[in-house]
Amino acid sequence: MSSKFICLRSARLAARYPCHRRTFASAASSRDAVRIVEVGPRDGLQNEKKAIPVATKIELVERLARTGLRTIEAGSFVSPKWTPQMANSSEILEHVLRSTPQSSVPITYQWLLPNVKGFDSFLKMWNAQSSTAQDAYPTPPPSPGPDDGPALNISSEDPNAMPSATSGAEAMGKERASCSAGGPVHEISIFTAATESFTQKNTNCSIAESLKRFEPIMSKAKEMDLKVRAYISVALGCPYEGPDVDPHKVAELAVNLLEMGADEISVADTTGMGTAPKTAELLKTLNAAGIDKHDLALHFHDTYGMALVNSVVALEHGIRTFDAAVGGLGGCPYSPGATGNVATEDLVHLFHSLGMKTGVNMEELSEIGEWISAELGRSNESSAGKATLAQMRK
Repeated sequence: MSSKFICLRSARLAARYPCHRRTFASAASSRDAVRIVEVGPRDGLQNEKKAIPVATKIELVERLARTGLRTIEAGSFVSPKWTPQMANSSEILEHVLRSTPQSSVPITYQWLLPNVKGFDSFLKMWNAQSSTAQDAYPTPPPSPGPDDGPALNISSEDPNAMPSATSGAEAMGKERASCSAGGPVHEISIFTAATESFTQKNTNCSIAESLKRFEPIMSKAKEMDLKVRAYISVALGCPYEGPDVDPHKVAELAVNLLEMGADEISVADTTGMGTAPKTAELLKTLNAAGIDKHDLALHFHDTYGMALVNSVVALEHGIRTFDAAVGGLGGCPYSPGATGNVATEDLVHLFHSLGMKTGVNMEELSEIGEWISAELGRSNESSAGKATLAQMRK
């Protein structure tokens, strides 16, 4: 990435993001806080071979909502042909909309999708549920405000499907994807990758083509005041192109996504190939490209046991949002050999040991990790979770 290119991109980002009046805080600061995005219900389950009952998935979301987590990735609206485990995400969404999981804190639910066509299905369900809600009253209720009603019903579609002719966002107008005061907020996530080989395997298109697909999604999301998270997969190693992914390509892709309208970039070590030096180099490159650390999240897999080490490196570079999956669930169907995400319990224990705040109840989280592992017939991969349970049962 040339210096001229960096300067131009940095100037655009500076105009888009006013200067943050925040000071750098060390990892040991007791005043610091970390946001954890729980990806267990989506990224943690998508690679399981045995079909998981939708009731189990809903119970997982319900349990996680009671732990103090503020962000839960609850499902994925991708083609069931490619990711059959996510075929019933619409049922999970419907449950969340109709029977909001109990929680002590406001929760944001995220839903991963590959294209914009599902917005038409969203509109149909949104309008249907609005009509149902009105019919339930003996007298006409007040007209719904911009924050009323459920949001984000994205139907499962083929990754190659093109946007339909009907503009869901135009029909919806400025309706927000958040519920009434105190209710959950819904966001969408999109995904691309840092290498051409992985992008072709994962979405059957090039990186440039994936960005083109995102344009109508971004446009409609902004009309709906709906936040968009963008994943960049294999940022620290690719199963097809090797461990040395160019950090400048990751930075260029991140800048493009932010300029398109993404609200947050989750940089993913999908293969778990990342090391402390490579993580530091990537974060320095992202910073040099003018990317604000507050717009970044780190998504580590623990294939080589480096996820916690890399998390500490990220903390030292000012990152305060991390993805994790309870019980260390996960893997990637397009990354042979990749193991699960870093366990949420391990990450919470790490942050708490550094004097940082997560707002998450470690004991409740550990019990969930044990429960879902048993439900799936797999071992609990969280060391901290198992140790916490042992202490609780003395």
